[in-house]
Amino acid sequence: MFFRRSICTSTGTYSDNIKHLRKEIESADAILIGAGAGMSTSAGLTYSGERFYRYFSDFHEKYGINDIYSGGFYPYKTLEEYWAWWSRHIYYNRYDVPAGRPYADLLALVKDQDYFVLTTNVDHQFQLAGFDKKRLFYTQGDYGLFQCSKPCCQKTWDNEAAVREMLSAQKDMRIPPELIPRCPVCGAPMTVNLRSDMTFVQDEGWYSAAERYEDFVRRHETLHVLYLELGVGANTPVIIKYPFWKMTYQNPNGFYVCINQSEAYCPEEIQARSICINRDIGAVLHELHLDE
Repeated sequence: MFFRRSICTSTGTYSDNIKHLRKEIESADAILIGAGAGMSTSAGLTYSGERFYRYFSDFHEKYGINDIYSGGFYPYKTLEEYWAWWSRHIYYNRYDVPAGRPYADLLALVKDQDYFVLTTNVDHQFQLAGFDKKRLFYTQGDYGLFQCSKPCCQKTWDNEAAVREMLSAQKDMRIPPELIPRCPVCGAPMTVNLRSDMTFVQDEGWYSAAERYEDFVRRHETLHVLYLELGVGANTPVIIKYPFWKMTYQNPNGFYVCINQSEAYCPEEIQARSICINRDIGAVLHELHLDE
């Protein structure tokens, strides 16, 4: 529908956009939030630079890994090494972090509205900030869940206790072999519940959240909906970005907003009902929150 046409990267001055966005938040019948990795990056959960070296300098020296993201795909030779990496990866991005300010500011802006959150993030930040879990659909998994690596079943298991034990017991970038997590059903090694291939488990909770999301979209499809996209990049545009464009186009009462540092844009077909803000998400949300 849009993808061979012009893309607009600017839809007004920053001050005018802030005023307009504030009015849209206040007047919308519903707010559908789509959040990507840029939201957590703005909250300080960076995957490279100083934060990476603080927690993974030994992995960098031994394996040549240069950032947290690529470390998750490294072909470790043993499960002891694999889980030494992943227990740290999960702990420092899921359990050893408070809710970031952008998430708290966003909740303050929408808590009294009829909202729903669709996110590709797996770091639990929305829950930590206090968002209603029944209004969240995290489509790509959760750092806090294990699944069978086969998988033999469509089940997931909470992993906090296992992750903490692996973290405290690891030595020389290995965990003791007896701590390798194994599926309670078939005994195969576990893996993290993250969508990276066709083995990703969509458990009962995943399907329940998907139904709530679809119901939210259906109930509001002709109302004044603010489609608020935050930090969504080009890696998986079919999950949030393209659907938000399509819903805005099809709903004459819809309004689209994209906030993303250096990546805010929209198709010309919806430009008249859009705001694109090329600034740090956290700074924009904080300004909106302070001006309430």
